[in-house]
Order: sequence, then C-alpha cells, then structure tokens
Amino acid sequence: MDLQAYVRLLRKGWRLVVAVTLLVVAVAALLTVLTPKQYQSTLQFFVSTADSTDTSQLAQGSTFTQQRVKSYQQLLTTPKVLAPVISALHLTTTPEALSQRVTATVPPDTVLINVVVRDASPAGAAAIAGKIATEFPKSVAEIERVSDKSPSPVKITVVQPALVDLAPIAPRPTRNLGLGLVLGLLLGGGLAVLRATLDNRVRDKSDVEAVTDAPVVGAIPFDSDAPKHPLIVQADPHSTRAEAFRSLRTNLQFLDVANHPRVIVVTSSLAGEGKTTTTANLALTLAQSGARVCLIEGDLRRPRLLDYLGLEGAVGITDVLIGRVALRDVIQPFGSESLSVIGAGALPPNPSELLGSTAMRDVVQQLQGLFDYVLVDAPPLLPVTDAAILSTFTGGAVMVAGSGIVTRDQLATAIGSLESVNGRVLGVVLNRIPRSAAGGYYDYSYQTDAQKALEADAPRRRRDRVDAPTRRERTSAEV
Repeated sequence: MDLQAYVRLLRKGWRLVVAVTLLVVAVAALLTVLTPKQYQSTLQFFVSTADSTDTSQLAQGSTFTQQRVKSYQQLLTTPKVLAPVISALHLTTTPEALSQRVTATVPPDTVLINVVVRDASPAGAAAIAGKIATEFPKSVAEIERVSDKSPSPVKITVVQPALVDLAPIAPRPTRNLGLGLVLGLLLGGGLAVLRATLDNRVRDKSDVEAVTDAPVVGAIPFDSDAPKHPLIVQADPHSTRAEAFRSLRTNLQFLDVANHPRVIVVTSSLAGEGKTTTTANLALTLAQSGARVCLIEGDLRRPRLLDYLGLEGAVGITDVLIGRVALRDVIQPFGSESLSVIGAGALPPNPSELLGSTAMRDVVQQLQGLFDYVLVDAPPLLPVTDAAILSTFTGGAVMVAGSGIVTRDQLATAIGSLESVNGRVLGVVLNRIPRSAAGGYYDYSYQTDAQKALEADAPRRRRDRVDAPTRRERTSAEV
C-alpha cells in the first residue's frame, strides 16, 4: 500500500480521526483538571574531605569523595535522613512514603548531589528540602565519624539552598494537551486505516476495480428522499442525481460501439442496492434522448417496478410466456416519452424456468425488432439465478453495486456467476454513493443560475407531485 492509498483511507475516515482525536484530547484535559498540583523545591550539596592541606591529600580526598558520593545519594532517601525530617516538621507520613517524593541525582564525574523534593504545596516542598539540608550533613558526619573524639573526614556543604517555586511542575496543561493531540491523531489515523483495511464493503470506484475489470459506467449519489420519489429524472430533472443517470445513459450508448448492446439486463448482488430505481431512471433518460425503449419487469419474485411507475400489473410477461395473451396486449405506454413497459404479471412458481425458456428468447427477439433498447429489471444474482440465465441470450448485464451495502466478495461472486455462464458484464453502476465521498464525480458543477434555483426548489416541487393524484387514482376516478 503506497502513500496515496493511505491518504485516500484517511480522507475516507477523517470523521473517525477527528472523533478519536477530540476524545483523547478531552481525556487529557480531564486528567489535567483532576490531577492534583505538584510543586518542587531543589537544593544542591557539595561533598569534600575535611583535611586536604597538600596536593597529594587533595587528590586522594577527591577520589575518596567521588567513591563515597554514590552512597550518599542512596542515603538521602533512607529513614536515617527522612525520619528526623518527618519528626521536625510533624508530617503525617512515613519515611518510605516520603522517599517517593525525594529524588537525589549525582552528575557524572562530580561530587555534587542534586536533590528535588515534591509536595502538594510550594511551602511544603521548600520546608522539607530545607530540613533535608540540615539533617543530611548531620547524618553523614555521624556515619563517617570513626570515634567520638575524631571528627568526620567528609564535609557536606549546601551550595544551593532550598527555594520556594510557586509554579507547579504537574500537571502541565500545554504538554498534556499537545501529547493528547498527537496521540489522538496517531490513534485515530491507525483506527481509520485499520477499519478501511478490514472493511470489505464496496464504497467507491477503487473497490470495484479491485474486484473486476468491468468499467464503472455510472455513479449515482445517495438521496434519502429516493424511496418517496424513485423516478428522480421525472420528479426533479435538474437535480445532481438526475444528471448522474443521464451520464450513465451516455456511457452505455458509447459502450462497445462495434457490438453495441440493445437488450440489457440490470441486476445486483443483493436486494436493496437500488437496481429497480436505476433501471427505471435509465429507461426514462434513454426515452428522453429520443430512443424507443421497452422496460420489462423481469423480477418475477418481488416485482416493484410497476409500483414505482404507477401502472397496473394484472397481466404481464408471465402471461405471454405461457401463451395466455399476446405480447402486444401487455405493452403499456408510459408518459409522453417513447417508453413502453411490460409488467411481471402473475407470479409463477418456476421463475427461472420461465425466464430461461425458448418463449422468453422469442419475446426478446421480437422486442429487439420493435425497440432501440430493451431493459430488463432482473432479480439479484446471489439469491437466485434468474439474471444469470437472462444474460446468456441478451446483450449483457449491468451490475448495480450499492455503496456500503455489498461487499467486495459478494460483488466478485455475483460477477463470477455471470461469467460462469458466459454472460457479458457490460459495466458496474455505483449507487447510493455518499455525497461527501462523491467529490470525485460531482465536484464540478456546470449549472446555470436557473437550474440551480430549480434544484433548490426541488423539495417543494416533489411535495406538490405527491399531493397530485397518481395515474392509477386518476384512472379510477374517471371510471
């Protein structure tokens, strides 16, 4: 995976990155507020020998003190030094607990001892450090003295007395928030990459290209209002979504000019990916271009096409296939465009056998002679084999892939089922693309001010169409 791939993943998951970053920063801020303030006081000791009158004794004393100073560093945090401090200051703690707040360090190749004392108040830290400055030299003198009559050969001098520092050393808001920001970005970016890596759903063109060599012939943006207004080309012809269907029409018209498909099966991998609405809107755009189009409701299990179009479905393709009625008797005109529709008719117990029959082949040949395009709204491929059967004697199949619905494995299996029967995959239509992720397709608008005004007024016009009587209601009223 190259850098550009990671950038694409982060662009897809930027909301997760922002959310995790804000969460981590908020936790850092909360911990900063809840953490008790800590203050520190520092002091420094110089260790020397008491008798250093000549050069040789001075050299020997220097070596002696450098060897001793590491022991004194540890002595500073023992009860020998801290117990008198606790007693003198009347502290309610133990030497072991106090030693956790006292840190002694020795700079390399020196006889200096740096002591840092931490406490909940600046005065308390300074008081403890000041008392250590008094008790530590006494403890060293007592330990190093050979007898009561001989003095200690080691001299401890305070070279930096304890000072009161009013600035707290902890918590540090700037540092904590900065670390929270960096950690949040790293964690959020990692989660975004991990989620995108583990996410097997088809979401954009790159996901389709990872599955098949078939071209992406269309990209339809998601519209939450689509269930109420499935025929967007008719309900709101100036919308971005309607323009996407017109782009799909153009791509299909220029697809394989030498062997141009005229009978097209529109299917999907799963139910709910939008194949029926895609088929209906594609048929409308083809008819608006002047082509004679026949739209067949080829889903003989869960037909919904006629409901979207507002047409009657008492008889249909199944009645033609069993010889009950003639083909011309089931063709219904739709609207003012050159669009004709054939419904499913009565639902049969054997849809696959009917759709794969010789009678169905004959119907397709007859319609191909009467129309410029024949579109078949077929069932999804994974549950049933109807679409695969239809693809064997038609110009090919267009796969509708619902963004965020179908997985790459499911899409690959569906396309594989078409290829296994030598069906021709004309292309893939990406449907339900989130508008935030559709920038690669719809970033560039070329609408006039009048078209933009119409698109802005689209919700009102859609409501007016809902309030108006449907074709079926007008027919019933006239009867």
